[in-house]
Amino acid sequence: MTDRTPGIDPKLLEILVCPLTKGPLTYDAEHQELISAKAQLAFPIRDGIPIMLVSEARPLGDNQPPT
Repeated sequence: MTDRTPGIDPKLLEILVCPLTKGPLTYDAEHQELISAKAQLAFPIRDGIPIMLVSEARPLGDNQPPT
């Protein structure tokens, strides 16, 4: 076990795409989410594992947490 905060492997981020748009994702370390700008969705990362289900994604917009 390591003491560092769970993140995402950069190589994994290179191959993951948004399940709706098939577009690229960006990693938001502060909120532990993968962001699909095209779909306006944020996919959670739990225990270092991206949850790439649309039903689990948070819509971006007015309810987006402050940065």
